[in-house]
Amino acid sequence: MTLDYYKKQLGRIPLFLEKYLQAPSLLRLKRIGYFCGMDYASKDVYDFREKITRYDHSLTTALMTYKLTRDKKATLAGLFHDISTPCFAHVIDYMNEDYANQESTEEYTEEILKNDTYLQECLKEDDIPIEDIIDFKKYTVVDNKRPKLCADRLDGIILTSIGWTKNITEEDIKNIVGDIHVYTNEKGEKEIGFIRHDIANDVVKKSEEIDIYCHSKEDNYMMDLLGKIVKLGIKNKLLSYKDLYRLDEGELLKRLIETDNEELLSLLNQFILKKKEDIQ
Repeated sequence: MTLDYYKKQLGRIPLFLEKYLQAPSLLRLKRIGYFCGMDYASKDVYDFREKITRYDHSLTTALMTYKLTRDKKATLAGLFHDISTPCFAHVIDYMNEDYANQESTEEYTEEILKNDTYLQECLKEDDIPIEDIIDFKKYTVVDNKRPKLCADRLDGIILTSIGWTKNITEEDIKNIVGDIHVYTNEKGEKEIGFIRHDIANDVVKKSEEIDIYCHSKEDNYMMDLLGKIVKLGIKNKLLSYKDLYRLDEGELLKRLIETDNEELLSLLNQFILKKKEDIQ
């Protein structure tokens, strides 16, 4: 599997990180897909190469951060940066009408981390203030505004290329991971860059190809459709908004599918069976 190959290229999991991988808040992300619930959508519209989760993304972002910085706090911030990802991820941004910035779902980051007592114990053992993990945006290698490159964004390009656009090879992965470096940008921030121009250009090309998929009429339609399904489920009290951050995607879909609400069932039927050629 290409995902496993990518993880190997990033290096072994450092010993200090191992205990954090058992944090209950992080383990929930093993049941949250990376592709915003589209793993459950019509197979005529989406054809993913392999299952990738938000847990995978959290781990590989952390490993990339550690490879580049050897900074434990930044690495942990990378590991937990997506902890408040709800079921169906950016679909909820569509529902919240924040599809441009895609940051509306970050509001529960602090609450989730502070309620994870196992995580708190690990941080106490290592004498790391939880505030250093909550505020992941202060580590520009982990997170930075577009078009700047950071571990979160570069990892997203690689994972999406592996699972969805399928425009990356193991050799590409080896070249990219082997070429990344931390530079100081024109604003005095630490930013990920490349040593070789050809590899940088290849990543830009892959990102542009991803944008075509993400801004296609089919993807916009299906993301918006799932947003309407979730919104209707909340309106009909089949779930609460906070359930999006407590449950996993399988549990949530089960609640929605078991309804007798005809409008909701009709939308779910479209989501699961929609033909690509029928999307205008």
